[in-house]
Amino acid sequence: MTDDARAGAGGSPVTATGVLPFPLDFEALYLKNQEDYHRFARAILNDRQDAEDAVHRAYFEILAHWPDLLADGNVHQQTWAILRRTVISEKLTTYRGNLAELTEDNDVARALCTLPSRQFDVMVLRYLCGCATADIAWYLGVSASTVDYHGRKAKQRLEQAMPARIRRSN
Repeated sequence: MTDDARAGAGGSPVTATGVLPFPLDFEALYLKNQEDYHRFARAILNDRQDAEDAVHRAYFEILAHWPDLLADGNVHQQTWAILRRTVISEKLTTYRGNLAELTEDNDVARALCTLPSRQFDVMVLRYLCGCATADIAWYLGVSASTVDYHGRKAKQRLEQAMPARIRRSN
């Protein structure tokens, strides 16, 4: 998930006088898409509360970037991209947590869990999900060369973190 969405997740659009007014076109986008966004998030995350939280974070990010999204011209494509990145990030975070619980006897999983988040995301999307570099770049909102960079750095860190007995067997 992007930092913008995480930062807004704890906030609330409420003042002492009530709810802050949203731009009318933002409200229209919300009303038109929120059910589909929630269905998509539930299908990916398999949990109603996690899906609601992810969609909530996505809408916070959309609102934070609303003027830029309007200026870009393709609001629906851009908002869908934000939603997808947020939901995928939530799934990767959940996966990382589950993986951490399984690391007792698995050196590879333990080493994977020590990677910084971008490197972890690239490795999971590339090697466990089989995603192409261009798709990973789109999901993470970075360039293909940045994906390749994170992949190289992750491989270096994994090689350094692995016990010598495993490195020799490869």
